[in-house]
Amino acid sequence: STLPAMQKIDEQVIAIIGSQWGDEGKGKLVDALASQYGIVARANGGANAGHTIVVEGKKFAVHLLPSGIINEECKCVIGNGVVVHVPTLMKELEELEAQGINARERLFISDRAHVLFDMHQAIDGMKEAELSGGGKAIGTTKRGIGPAYSSKMSRGGIRFGDLLHFGEFKEKFARMARNKEKRFQEFDFHVDVDAEVERYAEYAKKLENVIIDTVYELNNWAQQGQRILVEGANATMLDIDFGTYPYVTSSNASIGGAVTGLGLAANKIECVIGVVKAYTTRVGAGPFPTELLGEDGERLQKEGHEVGTTTQRARRCGWLDTVVVRYTSMINGFKYLNLTKLDTLSIFDTIKIGFGYTYNGKLLPSFPSHLDVLSKVEVEYIELPGWKTDITGVRK
Repeated sequence: STLPAMQKIDEQVIAIIGSQWGDEGKGKLVDALASQYGIVARANGGANAGHTIVVEGKKFAVHLLPSGIINEECKCVIGNGVVVHVPTLMKELEELEAQGINARERLFISDRAHVLFDMHQAIDGMKEAELSGGGKAIGTTKRGIGPAYSSKMSRGGIRFGDLLHFGEFKEKFARMARNKEKRFQEFDFHVDVDAEVERYAEYAKKLENVIIDTVYELNNWAQQGQRILVEGANATMLDIDFGTYPYVTSSNASIGGAVTGLGLAANKIECVIGVVKAYTTRVGAGPFPTELLGEDGERLQKEGHEVGTTTQRARRCGWLDTVVVRYTSMINGFKYLNLTKLDTLSIFDTIKIGFGYTYNGKLLPSFPSHLDVLSKVEVEYIELPGWKTDITGVRK
């Protein structure tokens, strides 16, 4: 079902999830709904989720902090499933504080969340170089997300709770640095352990009141009846399991990531809203069946101002693909769809919507998992007349 413009949502705990390859406008919906929800929580990803917020005419690009941070009434949670680059976090907090927005008192970071270090970012570039040698560059944001999740999954990661036990932190950090230096010695890779430990000793002091057991607190707040909005990062088609692997991010960017990334039981999330852009965009490499490579693609890119908040890369553009949206709706169980950027299509005489994929002459039942199949599908389109009028003021 569709949701009339900004009606009150009754559900106590909701999640907002991207239904395509990201950049659907999730942050705008979070901003609009944050006043109805006292808590906004992030569950997955890291500083690879770009979102622009406007405060009194000034623009801020926020990559790590939940979008609700500009609402002075809102508590913001960074859950256990997020990988956090502390220098980026501090910079974002300081930029907001310079504008008189006191964010630190309303921010809570999970003691189970993993720390993303500068060495992870350096490794991201080196790993991409290794992969591209084999012609397989993923087009990562070079923010260290993949390497940080690698550390976590191989059980060599460092968590925010370790910052509260600093002696242990020092030992773990030195061990991690030694391991990474050994692994990437061909790149002459070196970590200044003493300097980094000193820097993190300062961060630990600044963040000691921010690091809490968010699993317990979130469940406690939910039990008290407080309203919680889960802000999904990236999008379902970039999900490590359900996306166009290997051209994906390193976390679950679908509803499952909201559950495991916060420790909220699945039945507590009563409503999932899928954000759908009226056309499709993608940043970086990977399959994109409805991509427009000619003039129409350039017109969409220009009219929709499709440039990445995180990467500043021009986004690839194409028609709306309902094969993708049906697939992501099935996975996430969307109760509502929030359609964005419909006005961008006002420039077209005719508008196409992809509704099916044909492979070897047969209509596929769903979105295929294999890249080879995906690269050879033919998209079935419906063509509709455009409206060629300014619809930006339309409210019903």
